[in-house]
Amino acid sequence: MSVDVIEDLNFLKFIIDRVNIGIIIIDKEMKIHLWNQFMVSHTNVPQEELINKDLFEAFPELPRRWFRKKINSVFMLKNFAFTSWEQRSYLFKMPHNRPVTGGVETMQQDCTLMPLKDASGEVQYICIAIQDATDVSIYQNMLKEALTKLEQSSRIDGLTQIFNRTHWEHRLAEEFDRVKRYGGSLSLIMFDLDHFKKVNDTYGHLVGDDVLRATSKLIKKLLRTSDVPGRYGGEEFGILLPNTDLEGALQVAERIREECDAAVVTCEDVELGFSVSMGVTQLSDAVENHENLIHQADTALYHSKKSGRNCVSAYRPEMS
Repeated sequence: MSVDVIEDLNFLKFIIDRVNIGIIIIDKEMKIHLWNQFMVSHTNVPQEELINKDLFEAFPELPRRWFRKKINSVFMLKNFAFTSWEQRSYLFKMPHNRPVTGGVETMQQDCTLMPLKDASGEVQYICIAIQDATDVSIYQNMLKEALTKLEQSSRIDGLTQIFNRTHWEHRLAEEFDRVKRYGGSLSLIMFDLDHFKKVNDTYGHLVGDDVLRATSKLIKKLLRTSDVPGRYGGEEFGILLPNTDLEGALQVAERIREECDAAVVTCEDVELGFSVSMGVTQLSDAVENHENLIHQADTALYHSKKSGRNCVSAYRPEMS
């Protein structure tokens, strides 16, 4: 072997051992022919212990069936193969060097399988390149979490933790269109807290906020998962009841009214009871849009207010 070839090989080895990625070369029998310094440093397994050793015998924790199939596809198709940390978090269980883990305990890895061909174009070896993707995974997960919170905040009322008016009304419009197109039943409850301004004026807004939170917790406890509660505005709430007729909606409303009437809110040494007035309506052929349905329930709610509060009223056309 000439001096130039030896120098070239030494130069190549110098590069391979200093690049910040893992380099592994295996043959068709899965025997290891190269294990660079990156892999040595992160696995604490020296190269001399691995040369000519079966990859899966040396690392039995590898996903043998999946990874072997991936490797064989490169030998057969003579093309690159790739897997990212999003598909499989890691191949080789190795620690990362981040002082803050971001919830990630093991180095997240991108893996590239490269065919190494001979002069006739046949694949004799495969180079497996392992790239540390921990930073990318942490930042992407942080971004996803932030976007999820942002998306949630656009739908959820911050005080009561139920749907805000915009999203709740959007859900109502969707359900309205669905029933109009495919049939079925749909009922709506609108209610508000009796004398709520007096609560705020007498005890302060902190107590008033606690009453609103207690109300939302109570209605969530009493509703089905398919029902849709929302804060319509101030002390007024709406509840969308899919697949529910008027009689069923009145039963739900009366149960909520009774529970609210029996509840006691404690805040800053203040114990306070409260009541609600409720209006209920059911979608009929005469209702042209979801705004009309809200108007009907609001009309029935106003009737409950005129009737002495702390009661439930069903909408009737003569109320208008």
